[in-house]
Amino acid sequence: MGTETQKISKKPMIRDIPLEKLRNIGVIAHIDAGKTTTTERILFYTGRVYKIGNVDEGTATMDWMEQEQERGITIMAAATTCGWKDCKINVIDTPGHVDFTAEVERSLKVLDGAVVVFCGVGGVQPQSETVWHQADGYMVPRVAFVNKMDRTGGDFLKVFHDIIDKLGAFAFPVQLPIGHEDNFRGLVDLIKMKAYIFEDTQEQDNFREEEIPSDMKQEAEKFRHDLIEKLAEHDEGLMDKYVHNQKVSIEEIAATLRKAVIKHMFVPVLCGASFKNKGVQMLLDAVCDYLPSPLDVLPIKGVDPKSDEEISRKTDDDEPFCGLCFKIVTDPYVGRLTYVRIYSGTIKPGSYVYNSSKDAKERLAKIVRMHANKQEIVEEAGAGDIVGVVGLKNTKTGDTLCAEDYPIILEKIHFPEPVVSMAIEPATKMDQDKLGMALNKLQEEDPTFKVHYNAETGQTIISGMGELHLEIIIDRLLREFKVTAKTGAPQVAYKEMPSEEVRSVGKFIQQTGGHGQYGHVVIIIKPGEQDSGLEFKNKIVGGAIPKEYISAVEDGIEMAAKTGVLAGYPVIDTSVTLIDGSYHEVDSSELAFKMAASIALGDGLRKAKCRLMEPIMNLEALFPENYTGDVIGDLNSRRCRIREITQKGKTKIVKGDVPLAEMFGYATSIRSLTQGRASYTMEPSHYSEVPGNIAEKIIGK
Repeated sequence: MGTETQKISKKPMIRDIPLEKLRNIGVIAHIDAGKTTTTERILFYTGRVYKIGNVDEGTATMDWMEQEQERGITIMAAATTCGWKDCKINVIDTPGHVDFTAEVERSLKVLDGAVVVFCGVGGVQPQSETVWHQADGYMVPRVAFVNKMDRTGGDFLKVFHDIIDKLGAFAFPVQLPIGHEDNFRGLVDLIKMKAYIFEDTQEQDNFREEEIPSDMKQEAEKFRHDLIEKLAEHDEGLMDKYVHNQKVSIEEIAATLRKAVIKHMFVPVLCGASFKNKGVQMLLDAVCDYLPSPLDVLPIKGVDPKSDEEISRKTDDDEPFCGLCFKIVTDPYVGRLTYVRIYSGTIKPGSYVYNSSKDAKERLAKIVRMHANKQEIVEEAGAGDIVGVVGLKNTKTGDTLCAEDYPIILEKIHFPEPVVSMAIEPATKMDQDKLGMALNKLQEEDPTFKVHYNAETGQTIISGMGELHLEIIIDRLLREFKVTAKTGAPQVAYKEMPSEEVRSVGKFIQQTGGHGQYGHVVIIIKPGEQDSGLEFKNKIVGGAIPKEYISAVEDGIEMAAKTGVLAGYPVIDTSVTLIDGSYHEVDSSELAFKMAASIALGDGLRKAKCRLMEPIMNLEALFPENYTGDVIGDLNSRRCRIREITQKGKTKIVKGDVPLAEMFGYATSIRSLTQGRASYTMEPSHYSEVPGNIAEKIIGK
């Protein structure tokens, strides 16, 4: 984060609290670390709900979808607003399962801070790393909360060292646990040097403040000294006091800690046990004390659509309106609901906004504040707010909304490409039209869910991030849209890429009675960097092809790249450079150059010895050690490249890279091998070449 922050507006606010008291935070973590349980306790202690909801009982407020309650997992990021002390907190509870990673991505894009929950037993797990790096990508300041300290095997200091070693974070404890596992009964606040002891028998007012236990005093003093030493690097005044061994006040430590967190240079580590209501109030204090308000982050940057110049908007109600649409849901009561983060200016129901991404005006019918799936109508919303709006018909996820006189386009949200596909068809004639409409709505909601029609086979193909993702989609079709559908077996999203550099020429020449068609391009095709997608470069000099036809050439290449030459799979990680060509003053057209480029790419790929590429998954499997031989033998038969085998207690942990094509039905297989005692996580890693004998079978299909 930069060092400058925005000036606090002294003008009267349109909200009930000043902007510096607003926190927009997300709760992110690996699956089963306790995100939703922590969020439920936050809602309870802030008075937002009066009865604690539980994930295991299917009563969690934030897991409102039937599928979430049945499976005990979060599928959709849910937003709510609550108050703690003198702050207002907008909280987004995000999924932990990798299949729903888009929900984390879009939430982090619009949040100012995050609480990262770690399991006190599992520590830093694969999806913890993914969400941490996502937060790094968006430069989101965060606090770490080590949960489940009451569980057998809970080890606070091990998790803290994990955070440093595996995530490369500049982190340090601001609390220490008192007791561990079954005896976890409280925590030491290293800033105030006080102990908080929790009562198991009550929910409200469930802790008392005491002196630090005598057997922990020395350890607490050492940790506090080290904390001040680390913070002194971020503040000259504190450094001076530290060097001269002077007393440092609680206020000085807290102020320096807040400054370092906001600058993205420090992560305070807290601990607790959310399920047992321990440590949640102190976590709320940390959110208010250390995470940034909308005024503490840098002004949002974008580009002027007319001049392409970089411009910015300050978080101020008096600035021109600017907001980002980060999520769309189909609500049964209000229809299409669009979630918007407002960066500057204000909006009111009935007013018009300009969608600069689509160059279109839209009318806001209603503005609502969300509490999971319930809504509270508001008359006005301003800078820093996260709200739902009703009435936007053409706005999609990632679109910028702004004042028409002051247009700006903000950076879009980048979502991963789907890796699993399956064919879908309506069960009856009556379901035919309903299926198309339902799939369109689900595609609008979820940018990682794609629908396309395969003209060769006449099938509708749906694609997503994993088996569970597509399973939930099918379930939602039935429950929400009352559409019965039949599906084929899941298919892997293979890709194709060239293995050699080639020069290719494409000509599209047609002569008819009137105007003809003339397009001629020369391109160089070569393998690109990993994860680079399809890169197009224009190296035309001397006007061999006029500027107005260059975008048509790019369109033609993109069109042809959607169906490769081996088996019709999309082309990835390929660099295409336009180096030469020619045109006809009368007969040349955009269509002619588009067709010429398409012909050039197709011919070139045939000469470039294309390879078939498959998605490789990063796998982590945990199972009792006496099943090691069976599990590893099964993984070897699935072409898994095992990177590491470690042990924690009597549990074996195997990490490896495995082709997605070999992993369908793995959940059933590993359970039967281990009598249901194993668990595993899998997330997309990269694409790799399919072995020749397997590629032949796929291409020959």
